[in-house]
Amino acid sequence: MTDFFRLVQNENMKIYRRLRTWIMFAILLALSILFGVLFYLGSSGTMQLTAWDAVDQLSFLYYLASIFAVVIAADSVASEFTWGTIKLLLIRPWTRTKVLASKLLSVLLFTIAISAVFLISNIAIAFLLFPNEASMLFPQGTSPFVSIMESLMYSYIDLLIIVVFSFMLSTVFRSSGLAIGLSMFILFAGNIFTMLFHPNRYEWAKYMLFVNMDLSKYQGGAVGPAGMTMGFSVAILSAYVLLFLVISWLVFKKRDVAA
Repeated sequence: MTDFFRLVQNENMKIYRRLRTWIMFAILLALSILFGVLFYLGSSGTMQLTAWDAVDQLSFLYYLASIFAVVIAADSVASEFTWGTIKLLLIRPWTRTKVLASKLLSVLLFTIAISAVFLISNIAIAFLLFPNEASMLFPQGTSPFVSIMESLMYSYIDLLIIVVFSFMLSTVFRSSGLAIGLSMFILFAGNIFTMLFHPNRYEWAKYMLFVNMDLSKYQGGAVGPAGMTMGFSVAILSAYVLLFLVISWLVFKKRDVAA
């Protein structure tokens, strides 16, 4: 177990020692500040946003966290083959399963880190610029913090699905560019595919990945199209994640790195 934690530590060092990682954090922070200031300048006396309203408005920037996480996941395995460093990992007394698991865990830890930075920076900016008064956007009796965390949780689940998919592509094709491109396609074209293949028109469509990714449609116990429920979508997403991980593991276990 100690060896595995050393592997994870090594993978985290690879992520956080690269300049691009800190540029990602800086961009996320800079845009949060920029849009926070723009919201502050654009709010009038009668429509003055409160701090929690501002946090909710700034949440649209979370798509950047998804993009940055995809870049890290897509590069995690592929870069080892690109630079030939995969041989240095595999000649060590570690199984391929441990090597792959350490890379996956380090990527998942990055998604938590960037989500935490996003949330904390948005709250700090909002409470510095806007008054801490009763929210205008959230109903009375509703906790703004709980509502925002719930929305962030749904967005984080979307992020995790895309990241695992990107990680699988990175393992299978050994190309970070291809993994990033296909993952971005899934990220931005998912809603289009959902409209084209809607479960109300095609019964089989409710088993598609895109249709089940947005769990926010089940807020408040709502039922989705074609009778879909939260439990159904979670089960479908879990099956896809398991499939992606199994494919990654099988390919990585049998990958020839002699060349």
